[in-house]
Amino acid sequence: MTEETITLYEAIGGEATVRALCHRFYELMDTLPEAARCRAIHPADLHGSEEKLYDYLTGYLGGPPLYMEKRGHPMLRRRHLGAEIGPQERDEWFLCFRQALDETVQHEKLREIVWAPIEKLGYHMQNKE
Repeated sequence: MTEETITLYEAIGGEATVRALCHRFYELMDTLPEAARCRAIHPADLHGSEEKLYDYLTGYLGGPPLYMEKRGHPMLRRRHLGAEIGPQERDEWFLCFRQALDETVQHEKLREIVWAPIEKLGYHMQNKE
């Protein structure tokens, strides 16, 4: 008997789900008053940010390495050094990502599997107190 292994990317629904997650994330960031500080450190037009997040998450979750192919190694902390990310900006980012994740990934256990390293990454990205 052989077992087929699937990636987390495939388990959550592949391209359609990751696109929906990224779109909803930036939609929330753009509209929730409680995410205003996080929104303020982003460009006026969020389209490019949404595409970069989609590319990154696609590879991060086990799909095609789109971000690496287009931009090289993510080096996320270095790429975000120009943005002051303190506890409030981090927590607002978490708020938007968590809500988008809850709304777009149907299976609770898969949401928790995705959330754990995302939360760790969020703390890593903080660059001010």
